[in-house]
Parts: sequence; structure tokens; C-alpha cells
Amino acid sequence: MATTIQTFNSRSGFGIDRTSLISNTLDVKNVNTLELQNSNFIDGSSKKFILKGNSTTTLGTDNAGSAIPISNNTVNFITSHVIGVDPTGAGHYSLKNEVVIKCGPSGIIEILSSLDTIIKDSIPTGQTWTVSPSTPQANAFSYFVTRSGTSAAIKWFAYSEVVKVVWT
Repeated sequence: MATTIQTFNSRSGFGIDRTSLISNTLDVKNVNTLELQNSNFIDGSSKKFILKGNSTTTLGTDNAGSAIPISNNTVNFITSHVIGVDPTGAGHYSLKNEVVIKCGPSGIIEILSSLDTIIKDSIPTGQTWTVSPSTPQANAFSYFVTRSGTSAAIKWFAYSEVVKVVWT
């Protein structure tokens, strides 16, 4: 017998409207971000994000290109896996980026360090694809991706984990 989940119903797991967020087997699904926080240490937390973009752009968490929000007075450890793929699927570029950023009281972000580990580089000859940590505006972090030497639309995805520590 099928059950229709109503707003804030928990008969078959926890759901909002008709979308299940926590299944009856305790699986979290259909959420945009997930924040983990130890109740003993409220000055730190971890959130995960998926970003997307095409060709040369700043990757976004939605179709409007929204960046990852960063709180004032924090130090953030960000680990991301980024991949770019051309329309044929033959050319791709994959890397892991680890960056430490500091966000001051007015939202200005300073990149303290950044390390790239190239996982796979099969960019077609004559093309250049790049991935760079980016601070597109105050209180925001993302990646600026580029492609040159081709008119093909490169599809970019990033999976990022942000560990936030309140500094003051």
C-alpha cells in the first residue's frame, strides 16, 4: 500500500511536501546541502556542496551561479573534487583542490593556501582548461574555470566539503 507523504509527515521517514528527506531506513536524500556539527563544539561545522557550470565561468550551486556562502570571522578548510568533460566524453580534466581561506569581519576573503592534485589530464591537444579557487564577492567562495582553444561547451562539476571554524 503506497503512502503519500504530506507536509512535515514522518510516517515513511521525514518529508517536506511530497519529497522524502530522511527515509524510514535513515538515509538522507534530496537535500541541497548537509551541515554536520558536533553539539559539544558549536564553533565548527562541515557542509558539502555540488557546483556546476559550462565552459568559462564561475561554478555555482544553482542555475543563478550562486557561490558557496562563507561566514564572517571564520577559517575554512575546503576540499573539492572538480571535473571538466567535453561533449564527446573523450577529453576530461579532473583534480582535487585543497584550500584554506580566512573570512574577516566585513566578509572579505583571503586565500591562505591552495594545493592541486591532478587526477587525470586528458585535455585535447591545442586546448587549455584551468580551475582556480575564486572569491567572486564578499562572503562567497567558488571555482573559476576556463577553456580555450575550442568552442565546445565544457561541462564542469565540483563536489566540495567546507569545514568552518569560528575564529573570533
